[in-house]
Amino acid sequence: MSPAARSVSQLLASLGEDSAFATRFAVKADPRLHVEGIGEVPLPIAVHSAHQLCAAAQPARHGYKDETRLDPRVRDTWEITAERIRFDSPQWASVLDRAVERVGRDLGLPPGVRLAAELHNLLVYAPGQFFTVHQDSEKADGMLGTLVITLPSSFTGGEFDVSHQGQSLRARGSAKQPEMVAFYADCHHEVHPVKAGYRVVLTYNLIAPDDMPHADVPEEELAALAEAVRGLWQTPAVPRWSGDTATEPPDRLVYLLDHQYTQSGLSWARLKGADAVRASALRRVAERLDAEIFLALADVHETWSAEDDYREFRHWDYEEDDDEDDEDLPDHDVDEPILGELIDSEIELRHWRTHDGSELASDASGVAESELCFTRPSVDCTPFESEHEGYMGNYGNTVDRWYHRAAVVMWPRERAFVIRARQSPHWAIEQVAGRLAAGDPAQALEWVQRLLPFWSRAVPRADGAALLGATLPVATVLDDAHTATVLLAPFSLQQLAPEMAPWLARLLERHGLAWCAERLRQWAAVYQTPDAQLAWLAQTLPALTDA
Repeated sequence: MSPAARSVSQLLASLGEDSAFATRFAVKADPRLHVEGIGEVPLPIAVHSAHQLCAAAQPARHGYKDETRLDPRVRDTWEITAERIRFDSPQWASVLDRAVERVGRDLGLPPGVRLAAELHNLLVYAPGQFFTVHQDSEKADGMLGTLVITLPSSFTGGEFDVSHQGQSLRARGSAKQPEMVAFYADCHHEVHPVKAGYRVVLTYNLIAPDDMPHADVPEEELAALAEAVRGLWQTPAVPRWSGDTATEPPDRLVYLLDHQYTQSGLSWARLKGADAVRASALRRVAERLDAEIFLALADVHETWSAEDDYREFRHWDYEEDDDEDDEDLPDHDVDEPILGELIDSEIELRHWRTHDGSELASDASGVAESELCFTRPSVDCTPFESEHEGYMGNYGNTVDRWYHRAAVVMWPRERAFVIRARQSPHWAIEQVAGRLAAGDPAQALEWVQRLLPFWSRAVPRADGAALLGATLPVATVLDDAHTATVLLAPFSLQQLAPEMAPWLARLLERHGLAWCAERLRQWAAVYQTPDAQLAWLAQTLPALTDA
């Protein structure tokens, strides 16, 4: 992190406390559970009642990406769906409301926010049953977290562990009263195998309101943050190696959030914990600095050197913990290699959200070190995948880690066209074409001139054929032959398609045969594999020449 970015990070870290990722408490209440086909199930749940529940249930499935699977190696438990459940106690609704209100406070939601608890199912864990480490899928729009209510019964084993960014919480249930555990949806959690007895739980989806208020930030802290962000955009990046020259100031601020979000769950109104406070502060800073601001998903890949002394690496294996008084899991998985130095880091931004919640059309975008800012480094987060490579002679003994994170991205409005053009060359050409269609060739030419310094680097990262199809009509309208040359230079001959023939003809009319012949020679010089060349010659060239 650069010194200028570190200053921004320190100010953001002071905003909002690191709220709890999970909370646990007991309540004195009996919901008078009634299950269709069984009737009332008295508490504490006796063995014969648990047998009845198992007989009335179905094996539980689990989510895997976009699928729902039945795999007892991952999830082995019995499920009764919500529509078969009711609660006959008139007090249960108020008990649940008070519990959910406490959950909101414990998880650090802004004052006045009221979560809704939506019953999802009832689960029964018989002896030997379990659920391996997983994250909850977002089962409903606006789902912020999960509430698990362990009904009173006598059982051993079946510990419920919740972890987030190196912190953990363990719950074992009670034989006398319902125990509630609530946690954010991005937390990893698992149910250890039940040793004896039956563990019976109710699970609820915790739904956040669409109009969740933003947290207040003191004026003096906002002013300091605004100055720090302005300073980041004005400070040249520090050279990484001796002899390197300082680079231009970064165009953007990319601030990595602490919690994990899915594509459907990424929303300004549903940020979690301190993320909500810090994002709200950055939105107000964006207004002061006349900047554009977005949310985006961030895919992080880091490569670390590994220490020599480690046991076999199995990322999700936990040490067996039989200490009934120990509330926490180990802070470090002893089977994981000990990390040494960070060798390389790559971050790619995708799935952008504007300040009003709409999607921003943008290609995937890399992140430069000079524009990156965070309060929690990725190494302190939980990777969704890890891979160790042992010594391979002259290389190896490294650990690769992949993380799903999210980010607030902000840039000065005056630089918006160039910044977005670097992210999405196709969008940039569409904007230029729009100005030409609106009869504003001067603005169109100015934008094209601003593209040229980085155009040769941006084009290879895009869909070349589609981008060429969008660029050719623009080049035919430009009066300046040199500008048209630079705009078309990064493409290749194999990206030409028959539908582009009319635009080639117009280029011939505008710039002449010699100019067009030079473009073809330039495109032919761009390396393509022999197979790709032969395929284009056989399949596309005849149709193109006919056109």
